Amino acid sequence: MIKKLSQLLQSVMVENIVGNDDVEILSVTADSRKVSPGSLFVAVRGTQVDGHDFIGKAVEMGASAVVCESMPSSPETSVVYVRVSDSSVALGNIASEWYGRPSHELTLVGVTGTNGKTTTATLLYEMARMQGEKAGLLSTVANYIDNRRIEADHTTPDPLTINMLLREMVDSGCSFAAMEVSSHACAQHRIAGLNFAGGVFSNLTRDHLDYHKTFAEYLKAKKSFFDILPSKAWALVNADDRNGEVMIQNTAARKYTYSLRSHADFKGRILENRLDGMLMQFDGREVETLFTGCFNAYNLTAVYAASILLGWEKESVLTAMSRLTPVAGRFQPFRSPDGSVTAIVDYAHTPDAIANVLDTVREVIGPGHSIITVTGAGGDRDRGKRPIMAREAALRSEQVVLTSDNPRSEDPEAIIAEMLAGEDAGQQARTLVITDRRQAIRTAVRLARPGDVVVVCGKGHETYEIFKDRTIHFDDREEVAEALSALLPGGCGTNKNTTI
Repeated sequence: MIKKLSQLLQSVMVENIVGNDDVEILSVTADSRKVSPGSLFVAVRGTQVDGHDFIGKAVEMGASAVVCESMPSSPETSVVYVRVSDSSVALGNIASEWYGRPSHELTLVGVTGTNGKTTTATLLYEMARMQGEKAGLLSTVANYIDNRRIEADHTTPDPLTINMLLREMVDSGCSFAAMEVSSHACAQHRIAGLNFAGGVFSNLTRDHLDYHKTFAEYLKAKKSFFDILPSKAWALVNADDRNGEVMIQNTAARKYTYSLRSHADFKGRILENRLDGMLMQFDGREVETLFTGCFNAYNLTAVYAASILLGWEKESVLTAMSRLTPVAGRFQPFRSPDGSVTAIVDYAHTPDAIANVLDTVREVIGPGHSIITVTGAGGDRDRGKRPIMAREAALRSEQVVLTSDNPRSEDPEAIIAEMLAGEDAGQQARTLVITDRRQAIRTAVRLARPGDVVVVCGKGHETYEIFKDRTIHFDDREEVAEALSALLPGGCGTNKNTTI
């Protein structure tokens, strides 16, 4: 691929250019290690390193042009320098132009919020396919180009990867794409240059304060997504979350609301709630679903509302709602071979998410039965939420098992100690500390009596555990199935039929 620098700068707010912007560009990168002769190097100020420190290296590697916020003290005369106010915003616009503005060639919907992003985005992708459209998905669990799965490394990839995937979607015949939009992606302008047809807001609770520092900054990052929506787009927010109205204060997009409790443009209602599904009502129409819990009812109502806003026929959408299936690792139920004990694996890793999952289980569990919760907190992340997570789990469980959960560079026992500090003496008396996650899950399952529910929070779909010096394979779903199969006398090995 070869493009003129002037073409790549069409949507960029350029402050100054030193050199001829007619130069041909052979590749674009923000990583100096990937620069080759003819490259355009975009110097982005990151959280760990500043790309401006590597401009010299990029030039040595053969970069033909450099986009930066401040010019080097000794610029090379053979290189074109483009000065901008924000190189991360510039990168998004350049990436879009480099790949031929793919987001303008399909209907792109972004989903943001603290909890529910993955489920809502994934179900919108599935809904599109049920409506006969080829579709793509960018999510935490996986990226999809029609039915081709591509593993995901981040909730929202870098701008070049996003536009590359969107271009592949377009070239594969996709007409629709759903995308998780994280707060990091908003703050770092990874979505700059994208053309969204719609945006969905789920909810906002404490998360990622290790990065954003304050809840106000976290909210500001999420809100910035709606601020960039064009007037031809729509913005759909949860009317039952007080931050929903804040999200759309300054948006140019058409505003819509959905709700389970308040007056809204689109209404959902739970009629029956069971461990194996819910009977719901959408705008007065009853639909049997395969999902459980109030939090999933919100996700489903958002999907229903977005589907109508996308112009899909209402009867077809309602029929499809009953066929949608839960996302891997999101309130995923397993049962022991004899059906006496149920375990739930969920990605819940914030205080609010843990509360939602446990409240859902409490609603549907039989009288006299217990909830046993296994949870931990990730290392090198928001430390302030650790004691709150443990407290929420203890408030809603008869037994809590605190354990390791991706400790990264931290001591897992120190993380657990910070969690335990959030519980009072009575709650601590009902809490076991088992650092080894496998043993924690097995212990929780062995403690369960017939009719009890074991809830394993934190990792959901993840298939790894990150330690300071290594990353190992670890899948909560595999461990839960193994532990449940061992409940039978002489039981051993994973029972592949234990998932509900």
